[in-house]
Amino acid sequence: MTPRTLFRSVAVAEAITWALLLTGMYLKYIAESTEVLVSIGGALHGFIFLTYLVSTTFVWVNQRWNAGTGVLGLLAGVIPFATVLFDWQLERRGKLDGGWRLATGKDQPAGAVENVQAWVLRNPLTAALVAIIGVSVVFAALLIVGPPVQVG
Repeated sequence: MTPRTLFRSVAVAEAITWALLLTGMYLKYIAESTEVLVSIGGALHGFIFLTYLVSTTFVWVNQRWNAGTGVLGLLAGVIPFATVLFDWQLERRGKLDGGWRLATGKDQPAGAVENVQAWVLRNPLTAALVAIIGVSVVFAALLIVGPPVQVG
């Protein structure tokens, strides 16, 4: 999997879960027919949103994006469907070109963040397990805390 494939897959998944959540909100608040899709869409979207943030940061480091591009990528996850637009912009500017530069036999890592990324690329199964557990723990903690309190 290339940086392009990783980023694009998660960006599209994030947009799809936005659509599911927005559909659920329409059915709950406008059509007043069911709340089920809000629960399902909200949970899926929350998990994919966290995955998007981690994936975007990972690709940001690999592609050596400047801070503005990286932060814009993270913020794109907050706006419905903006991840797909951001992906298109990156593609147009060639910001997703190339492979994993810190993979085995390639560039040597410089600094703590690149050392972590190099370890992930050289130990993909262990890293995937750690990432899934990490995102799941954060997701579970957010579920325990509960939804934001509505004022008014």
